Amino acid sequence: MEYASVALIDGNNLFRQGLKALFADQSFQIVIESSSVKDALLAVPNNNPLQLILIDPSGMGAPAEAIRAFKDRCPEARLVLLTETLDGEALTNAIDAGADGFLMKDISRDVLLQSLRLVMMGEKVFPSHLAALIISGRLYGKEDQMPAFRKGVSKREGQILRCLLVGDSNKLIARHLSITEATVKVHLKSLLRKIDATNRTQAAIWGLNNGFAEVDGGALVDRVA
Repeated sequence: MEYASVALIDGNNLFRQGLKALFADQSFQIVIESSSVKDALLAVPNNNPLQLILIDPSGMGAPAEAIRAFKDRCPEARLVLLTETLDGEALTNAIDAGADGFLMKDISRDVLLQSLRLVMMGEKVFPSHLAALIISGRLYGKEDQMPAFRKGVSKREGQILRCLLVGDSNKLIARHLSITEATVKVHLKSLLRKIDATNRTQAAIWGLNNGFAEVDGGALVDRVA
């Protein structure tokens, strides 16, 4: 079995030990374990073999600074914030700094592993709890700072956008909508162009900000995190 090499930065030693046990016989292997970002950065080998970085930003200063430091040191590695609290401003800054995921510590073992595997496939994974923050305007601080709704998104593009909100890969979207992955890519490319987004994360945030989370009676379907 091939393992993704992982750096785990968390101030709680018991949690670090628990995650190491959880990863046993899975496709992840913790090779760097630290309670501080500074010490973890110093422990990264010169050949930068790290593939995944997990950080609990609690008590470690500005998460964005830690993310940028690791992205500079390990540009090919995926980076996920794994924490107990969902802070809108911290999440926004983390996305801007290049975070690949933001997960809550109270999720199940299976959801955590599934989410991390999606991240390793190149997907962006964030909690559906984010929808309430963005829709209420609290993520950006003021409702009038949120962009106005832009028209022109087709029904199919709207369906794909809702799938992006829960972190679905193109394969999962194709399966969910009973279309081919090639068709998903065509619609996704068109969607990104229409809303002036450059990637899936920006598209998901735009969708949350423009009411696309209001499905199934107003609740966002929580299929990933």
